Amino acid sequence: MRVVGLAGILSRRGGGIALYVSDQLECMELHLGMDEEWTESPWVRIKGRAGAEDIIAGVCYRPPDQGDRADEALCRQIGAASCSQALVLMGDFNHPDICWRDNAAECKEPKKFLECVDDNFLLQVIEEPTRRGAMLDLVLTNKEGLVGGREAQGQPWLQ
Repeated sequence: MRVVGLAGILSRRGGGIALYVSDQLECMELHLGMDEEWTESPWVRIKGRAGAEDIIAGVCYRPPDQGDRADEALCRQIGAASCSQALVLMGDFNHPDICWRDNAAECKEPKKFLECVDDNFLLQVIEEPTRRGAMLDLVLTNKEGLVGGREAQGQPWLQ
C-alpha cells in the first residue's frame, strides 16, 4: 500500500485525510482545480486492467464550517472528475440535512451540493446513517455497480 494523496494533515488540529492505493495497481495523482480555493480532496486515476477502463477515485473531507468558495471549488473538482467513465468519490461531506432517500434539502449549502451531485449524474450509494443517525460519510459514483460491499461499519470496495 502506498499513500498517493494527502490533504489537511498540517493545516488543522486533529484532522487530515489520505488516499491509499495498493502497490498492485498503477495510478497517477491528479490535480483537479488545485490552482484555486483549497479543498481537502486528493484524487487519483487508477489504470484499468486488461482493457478495462480507468477509474478516477477521490477522497474528501468537507469541514462543517467550510465556506462557499471552497464548496464551489469542490463542485468544480467533482465536475472535472465526472467526465471520466468511472468515478468513485468517498468521504465525510458533513451535510446532515440532506435526505438522500428523497434527494432533498432545505438549507442553501446542502441544496447546492445536491445540485452538484445531480448535475454530474452521480449516485450516492450508502443506504444507512453513518454517524449519529445522519448520513455524513458518502460514496458517490457515476457508474452503477462499480462500488460493492457498502456497509456503515466497513470500507467501500471497488468491484
